[in-house]
Amino acid sequence: MGMIFNTLYNLTDFWFAGRLSDESLAGVSIAGSVFFLLLAVGIGMQTGASAVIAPEVGSGRRETVADWVDQAFGLSIFFSVLITLCGWLIAEPLVRFLGAEPEIAPLSMQYISTTLWGAFTFILTFAAAGALMALGDTRSNRNVLVVGFFANLVLNPLLTFGLNLGVTGLALATVLIKGASAFYLYHVLTKELGRRIIPRIQLESWLTLLRQVLPASFNMLTIILGGFITLSLIGRFGSEHVAGYSVGLRLEQVLLLPALGLNTAVMAIAGQNLGAGYPQRVKETYTTALVVGLVMAAVSIPVMVYLSPAMMSFFSGDPAIQATGAAYLKIDAIAFYAYVVLFLSTATLQAMKRPLFPMYMGIARQLVIPVSINYWLIVYRDFPMMSIFYTIISVVVIASVVAHWYTLRQLRKLPADKLMPVEQSAE
Repeated sequence: MGMIFNTLYNLTDFWFAGRLSDESLAGVSIAGSVFFLLLAVGIGMQTGASAVIAPEVGSGRRETVADWVDQAFGLSIFFSVLITLCGWLIAEPLVRFLGAEPEIAPLSMQYISTTLWGAFTFILTFAAAGALMALGDTRSNRNVLVVGFFANLVLNPLLTFGLNLGVTGLALATVLIKGASAFYLYHVLTKELGRRIIPRIQLESWLTLLRQVLPASFNMLTIILGGFITLSLIGRFGSEHVAGYSVGLRLEQVLLLPALGLNTAVMAIAGQNLGAGYPQRVKETYTTALVVGLVMAAVSIPVMVYLSPAMMSFFSGDPAIQATGAAYLKIDAIAFYAYVVLFLSTATLQAMKRPLFPMYMGIARQLVIPVSINYWLIVYRDFPMMSIFYTIISVVVIASVVAHWYTLRQLRKLPADKLMPVEQSAE
């Protein structure tokens, strides 16, 4: 539920940007792609913190849990400073690389420049959410995402139209909301741990965290880099197609969010069972989640196929924007369950502290293979834009089969439960 409201939050920004102008919608769409670089580090921190802390929770070592939270807090601050500095250096070249026209680029930079000032709030929020999820608390993060969505509905029109800040108002609303979210989550985490959180720097602990954070972040980064190149190829056909694809992608994410919530649950539960000495339950968690994900796909795929034109018309009246977004949703519906399988295999492997295979898979699936094929098709062979979408789904389906096979292979290597027989564990 929290992830659903988080994506609705992003779609709210798109909706208000569309009310400003189609150029503003295109500018915010391109800025959002650059902004995902920040999210890559944040998601890596959330995943890494959860993977390291969950086994300690399962084993009952509460003081060790608190120490890991301190280390994660310190590492988050370090990453926040690094991301802010790098963002100022690469944002403008990336906006140009994504094909923003002269009237679009300044609007993108307005959004990015404002958001970078609040980079630390994003990273800290993700780290706190990861720690709380490892402790079994997913409600607190859900609460801030739900409240943040409604706060955005108020602040967006107030800052964008009331104070006449335009695109800057959209970004400022996000910074204010994420700052409040970080404060609340660390307050909850402090109460859960029974003491204050103090950022710490211990090289050995940071290296342990980084072994989980960096592969997860790099996996997300490959998604973003592949997305950059995909957007640049789509941008050859015009910014309106970039806007259409970006909105369609966010709508797809809304439908995938229950699967992402399932992904979070699998990682936390599997990690806790490993820490408690029940490795067989990890297998049960993965196989059960695959069935639940199949039910989610059965609900979402018809929505993507039949309701995509109506959903796109809600964001823009431009026929090109609507047509591109609707076409992407209809084509990508073929690969919906493949995405679910990839999410669940990645979560299971990360819980088992084997994050490298998902990273390598991400490099191949998101970057090397589709970019190479699409670049050859579009630049050298002059294929139509829709060929990009068909390449994407083909690679996703093949990757899901490989990921599922590898995950089952790793699960078979797990030992029997140490604390009870496998038969009782299954109960």
